[in-house]
Amino acid sequence: MEEPKKRMLSGIQPSGDLHLGNYLGAIKNWSSRVDEYECFYFMADLHTITVRQEPAELRRRSLHQLAQYIACGLDPEKNVLFLQSMVPQHAQLAWVLNCYTMFGELSRMTQFKDKSAKHKDNINAGLFTYPALMAADILLYQADYVPVGEDQKQHVELTRDIATRFNSIYGDVFKVPEPLIAKTGARIYGLTTPGDKMSKSVPDGCVFLMDDPDTIARKFKRAVTDSDTENPVRYDRENKPGVANLMNIYSTLTGKTFEEIEAEFAGKGYGVFKPAVGEVVIDAMRPIREEAERLIKDKAYLEDVYRKGAEHASYVANKTLRKVYKKVGFYQI
Repeated sequence: MEEPKKRMLSGIQPSGDLHLGNYLGAIKNWSSRVDEYECFYFMADLHTITVRQEPAELRRRSLHQLAQYIACGLDPEKNVLFLQSMVPQHAQLAWVLNCYTMFGELSRMTQFKDKSAKHKDNINAGLFTYPALMAADILLYQADYVPVGEDQKQHVELTRDIATRFNSIYGDVFKVPEPLIAKTGARIYGLTTPGDKMSKSVPDGCVFLMDDPDTIARKFKRAVTDSDTENPVRYDRENKPGVANLMNIYSTLTGKTFEEIEAEFAGKGYGVFKPAVGEVVIDAMRPIREEAERLIKDKAYLEDVYRKGAEHASYVANKTLRKVYKKVGFYQI
């Protein structure tokens, strides 16, 4: 008898258009894992409203993100693709897990500190407790693995702590998940801010999946490097962060090692290197952008995908929720 596949789950907030960092750090790796894992990927729209959103724009971005997921190679026949808010079990389990998550644990989360500093006029309870919702996202599906960047590892560690705490009280309820961090492309930095990860909040240094070739080329020409002229293209994350970031992007898309890239551009300056990285990105983004544009026009198809995805996700999630409700003492219909 064939062993069941291990289960993998991840999601990205539709708080802005998907960008190169999302693609190389996450989505590109997701599409290659479908034969090995049972995969659940969602638009994390419940998480998005910790920051004020314009409703019509949030709906638009959620649908466009689904189209971009598919255009990036996530076949809805082989992956479960859904909108988080269409599966009510996420919010239901989140409340239960809030009651098993300690105040001190939440107060130590670095993302709460970062977002509180950026949104001082809206430091709401959701911003503080959203790691419990993230734990619910993962534990609902009894996920074995959660593909994350280094900056999200803390959330998976908290999820593991919550699962272990709950299991120690009620028995074997939750599978304790493992973070899965890609060896390359795990963190892509901003082209103009190579000390910070690529972010839509700095659009000049952020390459969006739907950017046209001219825009991409312009952004790479303006990418921050340094004044090194003797041996410019070499990997040194600490002293040459801008160059290291460009080499990481080039390596992830071409499969070349840093040593091979250094040899390819030996004796050549940034005037050659930066446009070359831009061209590789343009070639990789073109089919994604064109397919996403085609899919966005087919709203009936996208609606069918997210409805079927939500039905499948709800069926799986409800098994876990019923078990949790029984354990904590809730009556059920």
